[in-house]
Amino acid sequence: MKFNLRLAAVALLGALSLTPSLASADQAAFPAGSTMERLSKASTLRIGVKFDQPLFGLRDLSGKPIGFDIDIAKLIASKLGVSADKITWVETSSSNREPFLEQNKVDFIVATYAMNDQRKKVIDMAGPYIVGGQDMIVKKGNPLNIKGPDDLAGHKACVISGSEGQSALAKKYAQAQIVPFDVISKCVEALKNGSVDAVVTTNFILAGLVSRDPNNLQLVNNLFTREPWGVGMPKSENDFCHFVSDVLTEADKDGTYGKMYDATLKTYVGGDGKLPALDQCP
Repeated sequence: MKFNLRLAAVALLGALSLTPSLASADQAAFPAGSTMERLSKASTLRIGVKFDQPLFGLRDLSGKPIGFDIDIAKLIASKLGVSADKITWVETSSSNREPFLEQNKVDFIVATYAMNDQRKKVIDMAGPYIVGGQDMIVKKGNPLNIKGPDDLAGHKACVISGSEGQSALAKKYAQAQIVPFDVISKCVEALKNGSVDAVVTTNFILAGLVSRDPNNLQLVNNLFTREPWGVGMPKSENDFCHFVSDVLTEADKDGTYGKMYDATLKTYVGGDGKLPALDQCP
């Protein structure tokens, strides 16, 4: 059953800068026993995000998480009527996202989380809120002339453990020497010191890395997969999946999504700032 966001009358967005205002708002009349009612009344809302992903989830100098994923998470929280001081940001890696949801360590996850059938067997996902694909970065100047995944034969490619990049290379480009790390920052360091020859992950993440270090890193700019990202939540929370889908749809219609996209991503990855077509919830 589709959750009607407008009838729920959750917190209004208010004035927008880079993210929706999370000022106090009237509590929504969510259905009794619903996931939304439980989350809106909890003492804290635990959101899994990444802390080392430029443009998407990164700590600023004050320790505050910033980025497009953070904006999406705050948008959902605001529509639950949850104020900023009630959000607990839980650092999440590619390898522990499903375990964190299954073990009730987080309420939902917005962490460069690719939607696929394998993951949907153990969790639910709403979205996609953005669609990218796997690409690579190399050292500035591309000294090994790596133009795509076929050129990785005999070379070391760093990936994040449990990521789409690791799966894609293992399935289709087995001649590459795959070097897994738990976080992308370790891959970048390995590339800079010559331990690996390329770093493979989603193009959006790579664009963020290059934006922070353009003198040492270079984007190959050759997508070899399609990768939709979504919001992860525990299995069988159908009502919350519909709720998140409605939040995203409304944000696209009223311009909130486009403003967030333009403020964080457009300069580095281009695009029209429009929400992709959403998958159906279970």
